[in-house]
Amino acid sequence: MIDPIGLQTSLFSGIEDDRPPETVTWNLWHGCTKVSPGCMHCYVYRRDASVGRDASEVTKTRSFGLPVRKIRSGMYRDMYKVPSGSMIYTCFSSDFFHADADGWRDEAWDMMRTRSDCSFFMITKRPERIREHLPYDWGNGWDHVKIAVTCENAHMAEIRLPVYLELPMKYHGVMIEPMLTAVDLTPYIERWPGIIDSVSVGGESGKDARPCRYEWVEDVYRKCMAYGIGFYYHQTGARLIKDGREYIIPRKYQHRQARSAMAALKKSCRDGSDDDKKQEDRR
Repeated sequence: MIDPIGLQTSLFSGIEDDRPPETVTWNLWHGCTKVSPGCMHCYVYRRDASVGRDASEVTKTRSFGLPVRKIRSGMYRDMYKVPSGSMIYTCFSSDFFHADADGWRDEAWDMMRTRSDCSFFMITKRPERIREHLPYDWGNGWDHVKIAVTCENAHMAEIRLPVYLELPMKYHGVMIEPMLTAVDLTPYIERWPGIIDSVSVGGESGKDARPCRYEWVEDVYRKCMAYGIGFYYHQTGARLIKDGREYIIPRKYQHRQARSAMAALKKSCRDGSDDDKKQEDRR
């Protein structure tokens, strides 16, 4: 007798997971409360308002167990649905360290511990709550978990960065988004040398967006280059002021324009270095 074998059937045990890594968003709880000026036009609030949902209510979602869910049938049966090596963007419709999620966070850490074969990235506006809510075996940090902090203006940088940069972590990332004022990172870079790994900046999106000035972006970029810190210009935002002129940029072009600006910034930095070298040679 011949048994038909389908494409999803494995004849052999111990098959290796040869699926490529994926980029996954894991919103394990949803909703947040506004804590600073950067929250004023929060995209979660805008989106929830459009469907009559209260974004200030923090609730566990159906995606809570996503990283450890397994495939039930086929050749990859009993393997995790999220492939090994995947990047998992965590809690982007809430704040992982929101007090209303305290009852669920230990289980979330357990799942991240189990999936140490993946990378997790999260952003918080509540760095003052991190230290007391890390897992028991955190030590100096987990290699596969990155926690970044958002500082949308100079005042919030003064409040959040001294707390955040003292935390035991393998990675420290600073997000200046939405960028509402100039932010001088020099005092923090010099007080905590070698601690900041990367900086990301971006303007505010949405119909009520506040403007971002391009010279603010340039200043942060040059400081990062001077100190060997990674820099990323995430998006221009809806309103960008450059050379005294304000530009209204549709949402679909904000990332593209930021990429173009990155190329211009890099070229400007190279040209400046070449000029400095020429002057040095003349001496």
